[in-house]
Amino acid sequence: MVFDAHRHIGVLPAYPFYGGPPVNPDTTARATVKQLLADLDAEGTERALVLPNYGVPDPAIAFSFNELAVEAAQTDDRIRAGLWVSPRPEDEARTAHALALAREDGVRALKLSFLLGGRATDPACRPQLDRIFHEAERLGLVVHVHTSPGAASDIDEVGHLVEWYADRVPVHLVHFGGGMSGHIKLIGSRFFDWIESGKRVYTDLSWAIGFAPHWLAREIEQRGIGHDRVLFASDQPWGDFTGEYARMTAATGGGELGGLVFRDTFTTLYG
Repeated sequence: MVFDAHRHIGVLPAYPFYGGPPVNPDTTARATVKQLLADLDAEGTERALVLPNYGVPDPAIAFSFNELAVEAAQTDDRIRAGLWVSPRPEDEARTAHALALAREDGVRALKLSFLLGGRATDPACRPQLDRIFHEAERLGLVVHVHTSPGAASDIDEVGHLVEWYADRVPVHLVHFGGGMSGHIKLIGSRFFDWIESGKRVYTDLSWAIGFAPHWLAREIEQRGIGHDRVLFASDQPWGDFTGEYARMTAATGGGELGGLVFRDTFTTLYG
């Protein structure tokens, strides 16, 4: 049994990334709930948290998939939904609509990513961040936050959200820092420091560089904490289920840690 704590639904339009021609890199993106369920069946995935697909630099597209994520959760009990929200002042009305939708059955998370704009330490974003985390606390939701090296998604920036809000709201740091610098900062001390200080911080290792899962598993064993804060995630269609599964299986083994990563922590966090 495998529980996937991070995958997407919705097909993005082609876009000329990095000055090249319009392309569709998310080749395994799914447009319908039926297609998503077929993937879960083929993989043997028993539970999944499903979030709107994003990547094209137009927040309206990500917001447009919120209803599709809710539909998925209300179609099949294997699925829980996460909703796209934004701290940008320009997205205030759309975020308000998403937060109203967060009361729907099956919604268990709110998704933040600064890849489409905004910054944790931008004073203009703080009112919307406060509102998002207030609603997450009130409704008992997890806040998913994308991490990747540099700029507004770096753990040095995103880590402020853990400091400010994770006493009251579970914060799921997607991609465990997303690269070399983030992995070393988090495994070296910061992830465990947050846990010891009482922060409700969680993570997945999708996109992780090869050394990170094994090092994290060793540190968890040696420190005796963090075993209940790591989840398996495929990040389909941007990740690869087969590869992510093989990597985390090798790192965690078939014992207690593997059971927590692939099943039990998902159940605790997302129900």
